[in-house]
Amino acid sequence: MRESYDTARNHRGVETSIAAAEMMAPLSSRLRWIVHKTLCANPTGLTVDETCTIAGYPRYSLQPRFTELRNLKMIRDTGQRRRNRSGAHAIVWRATILDQAGEAA
Repeated sequence: MRESYDTARNHRGVETSIAAAEMMAPLSSRLRWIVHKTLCANPTGLTVDETCTIAGYPRYSLQPRFTELRNLKMIRDTGQRRRNRSGAHAIVWRATILDQAGEAA
């Protein structure tokens, strides 16, 4: 995956948030790749929690990558919802490349 994402936007302007974004910047590209690869392998879509379980990463590592990938138009909200671990309804995400490839949602 050769996308470019400005990781400087990954904070809220608070000192601790800036430090966390700077620490994660070198890893963000790889984590975006992991999320995207996992979604590509599951064409019906996955929630953040489901993606984390399959990929074997904690939610705090992967959840921000969904926002980045959405901003890059590499994933989309399917309109479906499933319950996550907390019992709340969660967005089911799908890789947009599957739409371009003609895979049914």
